[in-house]
Amino acid sequence: MSLRRLLLWFSPFLLAVALALLTLVPALAAVPHEKAEPAYAEEQTILQSEQGLPEPGRGDAASGRRHFDRHFIKPPGLMPEQDVILQRGGNTWRVWRNGPLATLAGTVLLLVPLGIFGLYRVFGPQKIEGAETGRDIQRFTRLDRWTHWATAITFIVLALTGLVVLFGKQLLLPWMGHALFSWLAIISKYVHNVAGPLFILCTLAMFFTYVRRNRFERADWQWLKAGGGLVSHAHVPAPYFNLGEKVWFWFGVTLMGLLMGITGLMLNFPYFAGDTPGPGFTRYLLQVANMLHLLGAAFYIAFAMGHIYLGTLGSPGAYRGMRHGTVDEAWVRTHHELWWRQIVARERGTGGRR
Repeated sequence: MSLRRLLLWFSPFLLAVALALLTLVPALAAVPHEKAEPAYAEEQTILQSEQGLPEPGRGDAASGRRHFDRHFIKPPGLMPEQDVILQRGGNTWRVWRNGPLATLAGTVLLLVPLGIFGLYRVFGPQKIEGAETGRDIQRFTRLDRWTHWATAITFIVLALTGLVVLFGKQLLLPWMGHALFSWLAIISKYVHNVAGPLFILCTLAMFFTYVRRNRFERADWQWLKAGGGLVSHAHVPAPYFNLGEKVWFWFGVTLMGLLMGITGLMLNFPYFAGDTPGPGFTRYLLQVANMLHLLGAAFYIAFAMGHIYLGTLGSPGAYRGMRHGTVDEAWVRTHHELWWRQIVARERGTGGRR
């Protein structure tokens, strides 16, 4: 394989890495005074007393040593800020997390399934053209399916437990009561923390299992111009994976998986930067990671809803391929005609159909 083709294959992945890293750049600075929202009068007094002082960044030698301006977290025994009870901008994070960000996440997670339901009711599913032939064609191998379902199961576990952590106090606590909800919340927290690293491993396996079949091709442009036939139900020839599936792979599984993996590990292992004296993760960095994790999760779940719909009700016969590994030839000819032509040409070259 030439270097040019290799770079072409991995260019979306490299772009995803670059975008994920760029989102963390603003977190390297301390929280500015003017952007901090005080929670108590004492914090307001502290912020006023620090007006005009320089803003120490993450790499500043003074950072973590000024009064009430210590952002570095250390393991027990190496925590010079254990007596710090207020952190500039701490309440800013709380206000944004429980206010605009939670509202945006909830809105997205309500509107997307409503939109999918409307799409199904108005335009209906993408039906197979003609009758089924009764001839099965292998769509996915056992490794393909195991990798997919391992990733899907851990994703669902993380989604459900994450929703409990984010919205539980507002939606569940009032009718469950404090005793029952406290158990649900603590179980959700620990299950989320354990499932997170497993999901990262599954996502890596998913990437390397499916990356070869998700290269962008010239035919994808025709699929895009026709909107995939979602609304018009027009026949659009597509390769093994159509453009919609490739977008899900590169910007859902890869980009969002990368963002969720990086921020999740930071939040799961705040002391991962080391247990020796010196800089570690700042509180501000972890707060930014938490907000990115929240937003990323909301859009990842919304994106997954569309993927689930198109893999089940939206395209009858598609679920069978991921469940049993095979699909009917008529389904292949309808939804992936270019791949079907390759199968026919290969069979003709080897002496006919099996």
